[in-house]
Amino acid sequence: MKVVVVGCTHAGTAAVKTILSENNDVDVTVYERNDNVSFLSCGIALYVGGVVEDAQSLFYSNPEELESLGANVNMEHDVKNIDTDNKTLTVENLKTGETFEESYDKLVMTTGSWPIIPPIKGIESKNVVLCKNYNQAKELIERKTDKQKITVVGGGYIGIELVEAFANDGKDVTLIDGLDRILNKYLDNEFTDILETELKDRGIKIQLNEMVQGFVDSESGDTTTVVTSEGEYESELVILCVGFRPSTELLKGKVDMIGNGAIIVDDYMRTSIPDVYAAGDNCAVHYNPNGGHAYIPLATNAVRMGFLVGKNIKDTKMKYRGTQSTSGLHLFGFNIGSTGVTAASSGAFGLETKSVLFEDYYRPEFMPTNEKLLMKLVYEKETLRIVGGQVMSKYDITQSANTLSLAIQGRMTIEDLALVDFFFQPHFDRPWNYLNLLAQKALEQEGLINHVEKESFDQA
Repeated sequence: MKVVVVGCTHAGTAAVKTILSENNDVDVTVYERNDNVSFLSCGIALYVGGVVEDAQSLFYSNPEELESLGANVNMEHDVKNIDTDNKTLTVENLKTGETFEESYDKLVMTTGSWPIIPPIKGIESKNVVLCKNYNQAKELIERKTDKQKITVVGGGYIGIELVEAFANDGKDVTLIDGLDRILNKYLDNEFTDILETELKDRGIKIQLNEMVQGFVDSESGDTTTVVTSEGEYESELVILCVGFRPSTELLKGKVDMIGNGAIIVDDYMRTSIPDVYAAGDNCAVHYNPNGGHAYIPLATNAVRMGFLVGKNIKDTKMKYRGTQSTSGLHLFGFNIGSTGVTAASSGAFGLETKSVLFEDYYRPEFMPTNEKLLMKLVYEKETLRIVGGQVMSKYDITQSANTLSLAIQGRMTIEDLALVDFFFQPHFDRPWNYLNLLAQKALEQEGLINHVEKESFDQA
């Protein structure tokens, strides 16, 4: 059987490795338009900020490794067309300009995503750059050295992490976003209010509710003014981080997709065309909080989906469990985790929810040091099923986001979480773990208990 894999970042690399490790009779050919595979773009901000000194460490595989496993790897080859009826591809060798046809028995589409580039006047300026792949990361490092005024457009994870990296490097940083809050996809306002105050206290200019309308270069070309609906901001370097779109043009009109062009796959990573599989940032995922499809481009989703392509390339062996869009962030000393819907986003996913906010210390007051936790639980109004959660602290509480993710995937209720068996050790938590207490707060809100069961440690 001949399998052709188009695109080889996270999902593609995982698919190739799994196919070859579990099958001795499968011929795997890879076509990748870039000159590298498996680049962890989530580490770009760490590279820009100097935490990671060698960008090569952000790769966890390479063409040579895939070839050693038995793959036929073709770098800098761009697939121009796919004929799904005749199972053929048209491929261009970007180094030589040669074009040729390739056939397949099964096709794996792991073409990923690309930054959204809005049709804004002046966007072609040399001072306006993207932040996605290895070459763009290198450009940021090279160009930031002699730049002082830097503007980041977009207040999602990548944008915020770059803001922190540049601020720590002593740059004059401006953050612009068209919405009224940073990190609005992941956190509710109780959390973002704290983070926005922290950014402002560090001298970062935050310009929210401002739509970028144009980029105007100076006569010398050394600076670019970002023109928004509310003001103008002179910059020496502008980084666009306004989101991603799935790279699915090759299959447009050929397979089922959601509105933004992300490919719909079944539980075994098969598209609506037999023998065509897809995985990663070019796909819609099964979103467990509401049981529907959503576009959530995360490396964790991509690796899982690519692995499942490999498991199911011959037969349906292992089902996809869906995702909760679980993520974490370290920002100016805060450790932040989020999973599922927020109170603000739940309506957009067709859910009627309620939520509780809970603040506590992570361990007993008799311990010599301590840190406060801020936690929020979002649950379905009728069933009391947990559908989202957020946690934040100077203490590393981020693994609790994984616990809440498991609760959502397992369709647990607030009562289930309130009584889960967690260990107690004074170094780490209380006899009632803070997640127990968070869920008990929800039970109290529902009138199912009279008070949150916090202990008296004076008698401990």
